[in-house]
Amino acid sequence: MEILKELSNIGIIPVVKINDAKKAVSLAKALADGGLNAAEITFRTDAAEEAIKLICKACPDMLVGAGTVLTTDQAQRAVNAGAKFIVSPGFNPKIVKWCLDNSVTPLPGCTSPSEIEQALELGLNVVKFFPAEQSGGLAKIKAMSAPYSGIKFMPTGGISLDNMNSYLCDKSIIACGGSFMVKESFIDNENWAEITKLTKQAVDTMLGLDIGHIGINHENARAAKATADMLSPVMGKEIERESDKGMFVSSQFELMKSMGRGKCGHIAIVTNSVDRAVYHLSARGIKFDDSTAMYNPDGTRKFIYLANEYGGFGVHLVQKH
Repeated sequence: MEILKELSNIGIIPVVKINDAKKAVSLAKALADGGLNAAEITFRTDAAEEAIKLICKACPDMLVGAGTVLTTDQAQRAVNAGAKFIVSPGFNPKIVKWCLDNSVTPLPGCTSPSEIEQALELGLNVVKFFPAEQSGGLAKIKAMSAPYSGIKFMPTGGISLDNMNSYLCDKSIIACGGSFMVKESFIDNENWAEITKLTKQAVDTMLGLDIGHIGINHENARAAKATADMLSPVMGKEIERESDKGMFVSSQFELMKSMGRGKCGHIAIVTNSVDRAVYHLSARGIKFDDSTAMYNPDGTRKFIYLANEYGGFGVHLVQKH
């Protein structure tokens, strides 16, 4: 379960076909520099096993899995090399049972109700969906999720920067597998800078961090109303909504009726996923105040404050609606 939780927090799992194991460590570092500390090394080449071994030794914090695993022998070799999860293009009961017997996380490919029922029968609640776009994409995943609400998917195949978030914003998706940032030609030509650039772009796109609004503290409701009256002609809008805590002039300014968190007020930063934003920003050294976290009914976070103030403002993340 911990592996699945980490896959979910990471959000994007690079699917790697590598021809020369000697390039594996440089590849792993390029991915980590871009913000993705994970990789699925596919057994489509003879270099896969050695590549997994080298990455796990040189980059112990990297979450490494093996993909295109077609036999239990490959699964055994991958795990011996250091792989923490096993991904198969289809549903192979022998591989799934071997993984479960050896305490390894399996992600078998399932694109039909019959395959999902086989997965459920073996106790799985997360499966791969491959090839995603060619098999009906998100529409098919949503349709299959209706009768099987307990199952989650990791779609792979046809995932790109353009369609990635349409998948990731759906609650039935745990993560997406993608190769667009680790194209075979990039690795063969040792174009690590391009891999890092595309990886960072993918992470930024996934998180979708943006300014939501600025909250300004006031001593009381009268002072807040006075500021609202001054801002209204500037923004060309009246007070849009009001609560016991404050009032909004447009969606950009919240005039607080008391001295809330932050010396001057707060800045709300919206994100596609608070959990993923916390995970990735924590990796960048940002600290959070866990006591301020608020949660959705499914247990995912929808709100949390950063631990530090910035220019007199508290900063919090909030889930995009």
